[in-house]
Amino acid sequence: MKGAYPAKILLAWGEALTGNRGIRDWLMKNGYPELGIFCFALRNQQEARDWLMENGFPHLMATINGAEGNEQAFEWLQIHGYDVLSRVARAGDGDDDSVHWLKQRNQPEFAMLALKIRYIKNQIEDDNNDIHKISPY
Repeated sequence: MKGAYPAKILLAWGEALTGNRGIRDWLMKNGYPELGIFCFALRNQQEARDWLMENGFPHLMATINGAEGNEQAFEWLQIHGYDVLSRVARAGDGDDDSVHWLKQRNQPEFAMLALKIRYIKNQIEDDNNDIHKISPY
């Protein structure tokens, strides 16, 4: 990936994704604000999504859009040389072959991130479906 992050930062990002606020805040204050803001954008916060686009991180927003099943996001990532993030997005959208692709190319941190993104997106979808099931209307 262009502008690769050290493995320890990728691991920290994974922890931030799963709700570790202390690590998320540390990332934001120590040179990685885009990774902290990604956590909010992944959970559909429009202000965070806008921030990623306005501050030079369209590849991170495309990763989220891809994890939400947006085919154009996958294509954009590949065209712009973000093959690893394209696979993270596809894996986040449920493609197990992309998880294997990441592992085969010695990208275990990105495979882990992809699975965490998948879990979060599935959780959001389940929560939305549960709200519709509860409603008497």
